[in-house]
Formats: sequence, C-alpha cells, structure tokens
Amino acid sequence: MDPRLQLSLLFLASLLACATPTVTHGSRERSSQSTYIVRVRPPPNFSIDMSSDNLDTWYRSFLPQSTFGYRPRGPTRFIHTYREAILGFAVNLTKDEVEYVEKRDGVLKVYEDYLISLSTTHTPDFLGLRSNGGAWSSIGMGEGIIIGVLDTGIDFSHTSFDDEGMKTPPAKWRGSCNFEGVKCNKKLIGGRSLFGGTYPPKDPVGHGTHTASTAAGRSVEGASVLGNGNGTAAGMAPQAHLAMYQVCDGSGCFAKDILAGMDAAIVDGVDILSISLGGRTHPFHEDTLAIGAFSAMRKGIFVSCSAGNSGPAPRTVENEAPWVLTVGASTVDRQMKAIVKLGDGRSFVGESAYQPSNLDSLPLVNELGRPTEVEGKIVVCDLNGSGSGQLQLGKSVQDAGGAGMIVLGKEEGGQNTFAAAHILPASYVNAMDAAVIRQYMKETHNPMASIVFDGTSLGTTPAPVVAYFSSRGPSTQTPGILKPDIIGPGVNIIAAWPFKVGPSEAGEKNMAFNTLSGTSMSAPHLSGIAAIIKSAHPDWSPAAIKSAIMTTSNLLDGNKKPILDEKLNPAGYFSIGAGHVNPSGAINPGLIYDTDEEQYILYLCGLGYTDSQVEIITHHKGACEQGRKISEAELNYPSIAVSASTGKLVVNRTVTNVGDASSSYTVDIEMPKEVTASVSPSKLEFTESNEKKTFTVSLTWDASQTKHAEGSLKWVSEKHVVRSPIVVF
Repeated sequence: MDPRLQLSLLFLASLLACATPTVTHGSRERSSQSTYIVRVRPPPNFSIDMSSDNLDTWYRSFLPQSTFGYRPRGPTRFIHTYREAILGFAVNLTKDEVEYVEKRDGVLKVYEDYLISLSTTHTPDFLGLRSNGGAWSSIGMGEGIIIGVLDTGIDFSHTSFDDEGMKTPPAKWRGSCNFEGVKCNKKLIGGRSLFGGTYPPKDPVGHGTHTASTAAGRSVEGASVLGNGNGTAAGMAPQAHLAMYQVCDGSGCFAKDILAGMDAAIVDGVDILSISLGGRTHPFHEDTLAIGAFSAMRKGIFVSCSAGNSGPAPRTVENEAPWVLTVGASTVDRQMKAIVKLGDGRSFVGESAYQPSNLDSLPLVNELGRPTEVEGKIVVCDLNGSGSGQLQLGKSVQDAGGAGMIVLGKEEGGQNTFAAAHILPASYVNAMDAAVIRQYMKETHNPMASIVFDGTSLGTTPAPVVAYFSSRGPSTQTPGILKPDIIGPGVNIIAAWPFKVGPSEAGEKNMAFNTLSGTSMSAPHLSGIAAIIKSAHPDWSPAAIKSAIMTTSNLLDGNKKPILDEKLNPAGYFSIGAGHVNPSGAINPGLIYDTDEEQYILYLCGLGYTDSQVEIITHHKGACEQGRKISEAELNYPSIAVSASTGKLVVNRTVTNVGDASSSYTVDIEMPKEVTASVSPSKLEFTESNEKKTFTVSLTWDASQTKHAEGSLKWVSEKHVVRSPIVVF
C-alpha cells in the first residue's frame, strides 16, 4: 500500500477522533447493547489492500472514542471487520452509540444484526453426470475450481473429503485451515469459523457436512443410509476443491457472521459460493446475502442460494437478487419403501431409510397417549399442525413404548414422501394416503396395520416432482424477475454425515451418510454443477453460467411428460423457474444471456432505490444520477416476467454465441392464444465465437381478461435449443 495513503488514512482517523464527543447513556434500555453492522463509504484514494491494523484503526474512528479508543486489537465489542463483501464492520453498540455513529460522515447505513435460518449416492446418475456423453466424461469433474461453502462447519475426517488423486489447489488460493492441529488436504483446502471466537469449524449438527459433500464430495463406494440407497456416493463436482466457512451453529446464523464468511471467501479466492441459508426477505440494501453476493459477483464468483422451504404458498421465495442463482427443490426417482397395510386390506407406499424386519399387524392408536395406551402398538402421528419433525416424534413414540409409527404427511405436502433414518419401525405416507388412514381409524372399531419394508427402488415415477416445501414465486422484492431460477434434487438426498443415525444397535459402517430434504440440499447440487461449467469455461461470468443452466433446463420429467407439482398438477414457472437442471446441456448451451455489473446497477435504480441505497449494495456512489435506469424487464436475464396489468411488453435481449463460430438460430415463440407475441429479427446468423446479437420481443394481451399466461421463447439451431420462460402474471 502507498505509504502516503496509509498516512492520510491514519490522519483522517485522528481527525475523526478529535471530533468525537463522549456519548452519555441514559436509561438501562438505552445502554443495553445489540449487534449492528456499520456500512461505510471509502475515502478518496482508498485502497482495499491496506493493512488489517490500518483498516481496523480507520473503522474504529467512526465509533465513540471514550468507549472504543483506537487500539488495533480492541475489546470484544468489535466483532468483525470487512473489506471485500462490504466496507464496514460488526460491533456491539448501545442505542445512544448507534445514533452517534449514524451521524458520522462517511457512514452509509447502520442496521441491526438478524438471524438467518438454515434452509448422494444416486443424484449423479439421475442427472446424467455419469452416463456416456455426460458432463463428467465429456469435460471433467470440476478440476481446479474452489467451492466455498457457508454453513455449520464440516467433519474434516469424513471419507468424502479424502484427497486421493486430487491435484494441488490453484496458486491463487489464499485461505487458511484452522482445524486444531489437523492439516487440510488437497480436497478440503480451507476451514474457518467466523463466529464465537477462533474455534475449529467442526460441524455440530451435520448440515454443513451434508451440503459440502453434495457439492463436491469424493466418490465413496458402498455408501448407504442404514444399508439403504446403496451405491457410490459422489458430489456434483468430485474433483473440485472445498473450503468451509462456518457461519452457523445448530440454532441458526447471524447476518454479521455470514457477511464475514462471504468477505473471507472473496479474499481467499473461491470460484463458487454455496449458500444454503435464508429467511424472511429484505429490500436488497438491507439484505446481507444480496449485498455480499453482489461483491462476489463483481469478483467473478458464482453464488448459488437456496430458494427457501416455505412452499407451496406463493410469494415465499427467498434470495431473490438477480445476481444469484435461486434454487428450488425437486424429488428424485428413488424410494426407500415402507408399505403400510391396513386391516381392511388396503395398502399405501410410504418411505423410511430404516428398514428393519417387517412389523406384523398391530393395533393403531391416534397420537401419543398414556404409556398403557401406546405400548406395543403402532402410533399414528399427524404432522398437520405439528412443530415436531419425524425423528423427534419417533423418539417420543419409542420412549412411550410404541412398537412402530406411521407419520401422516401434511395436507400441503401432496404426494411427497420423506425417508428419514428412524430409530424404530416407521413409514411416512403422503397427504392423500394420510387422509384415507385418518378416515379408516375414525370409522373402524379396532383399527389394525402392519408395515412391510420393501427396500430401495430406482426408476420410480413421476420424477422429478416439485417438493411441496420448495418456496414459490413471484418474488416480493423484484416481481419482474422470475424466481426461483431453477430446481434441482432436494428430497431424500443421501450425503456425508458426521454422526451415528438410526437405532442404537446400528453398526459404525452405517453412520457415515444420512438422508435430508430441503432447498438446502438442492442449492449445493447447483453449486457443484456450476463448478463443472466453470472448469470447462473459466472465462465465463457468473451471469453466463446462470444463463447456461437456465436455458438448457428440462420442462419434462423422466417419462417425457410435463414436470408436476406436489399435487401432481403441471408445475408452473413460479414453482420450477426455468425448469429442472440438465448438467450435460448446460456445458454447451450454444447461446448465453450475459449481464454485467453496470446493468445490475441500472436495474436497481429502476426499482426505485436511492443513490445511497444503491451505493450500499454496489459500492458505486451517485449511480442513479441523471435518471439512469432500466426496468426489470430490460435486464438481460434468461427469463421474462411481466405484470398482466400492463397489457404489453416490448423488450430487447442480447445473446452471445458460445457455440460453433458459424451458426444459425431460428426463433420459436410459444404463448397461449390470449397473448400475441413476435420476435424481430426471427433469425440470428453468427460468423464468429463470442459474437453478440440483439433482438426485440413484443408481447400484447388484454389486461382486463388475462390474469396468468406462460410460454417460452426458443432459439433453435441444428445443435441447440436455447429456451427462456415467459410468464405474464
């Protein structure tokens, strides 16, 4: 760093110190502390490469001198300093101190820390990665790419993170490994804890171990959950490197720590960020993930985020910023069958990852009662209105002396079933079958049932199906951008696990893997797939990778029929985004819709954010001056979403040729009859690689009659179909 700049910054800090009055404290409420994130504006000639001590001193200059002083390593109230994700710091302040800091020159925003919640043996086959001509055989398994995972930590001793055959990490890697005397290896190249001190990032709950191995776990033969789902476990990019940033514990994650994790990952040199976290939505200038992800995008880092687990209600999607990939969840074509047979002969296929000997016909009891009413019987547990999970319920049933359990799926769960590693004989049945079982118990004097465990079945249909919990659009923060972007496997996903599962007698060999469901599981699938694409196309931007994933996705399931939702109705775009991920297609998409930082800034101005708010997100001052802006529809996005109330849309899109240098594409636009659509020109002729072509899409409809319409825009060549979803809502 230029010594003159160092001196000027230290001089600036000293001037601020001289101008710092003592902050007096009134009531106990005013003097109690909370954690805040302070976002500041860089001074002229600021360098991001300044030393940590100078950065620390400068940040402290915004705080009351009487409380904090200017020591390079000060009191514990000063929690994190950031330099890449944002310019700013996290600190414990009283309300009086907050009011003081907010008035300081150079302070953009002070906002209170908030809690953000935590949102495989078969999926590589299900996604076609292992097949002849699949992504692994054609272009590799993510060699040379670094995936940073923000999560609960990692079990660094797990065999999924073995480095046999791995190459040395890229020279750009600058991260550290803090595992208390245990060295990282060529697979797990970094590990840090960003909360609670300097502890090693050991996983206390399993979530981070599971997501990390889903993204980039090594191939492990004979992996299973209690002997079921047996196969070769592998992440999506088994040759990619991993770095874990522990930003959560079992209770959740705080914004200040997530921001610290993103800041560290950017500094360390990751290529992909996998973030299976979410919560209530915020305007982008108050959204830690959106702000940090924008900084990552500026550095060429691809960010994959979970869409959230608040479905199937509309307007529940999370992580809505267009510079991240928002991933919903789908089922796979595998069932671990646990068949419930009622006393009247009817049977229903449920699921369980624990498959003991069959449970003979026993009396059914409705919910937990006195032990004398439960002992030796099958307890029927209804998830409607229950805050308990399957395993929690199973423990309660076992403690009460129950012989087995039938879990009745929630009404909103539709046809979805879930295979948990139970500790007693159990079956999870879908909501439709649950209604029949409820009625049987209501009408039958002595209801009876048995459970038959039928092992693992592959090729079950229909699949994929949208998971009921997968959060749905439209977006609340940016309804003119279709969200989620994509869906991927997120139900009954088998991946690495640091703890013993199942009943106490289960052997050690059965402890290494577990099955989980959630958009937390689908997001790392896409992180790994993005790593494969990045390895094949290292010069592609995050927007280019996203475009490749979206425009090559599938609208049809394994039987070539439309993808269905949890109620087995055709799934709309607000459930599936562009469609279900198709890794082999995404490697070679033909055309891409690229977007740069400048376009995102104009888009934010078009959303109505102020100059100051846009600066908080983007680091750019005065970005919206002179009325510079574009609408949501004008962002060069791989999908189109527009409000039905407008009655028309005319918008340009620009595609870049990443296929054969000489290629020709013809338009094919499909919209329902109530929408009139045209594209000009109707043909795109390319003569060189990376050539760009712009076209205009015109849509009109009767705003008084049309409430919802879905269609697609395709550019078709001899080798490629480049599809963009269109939704009028």
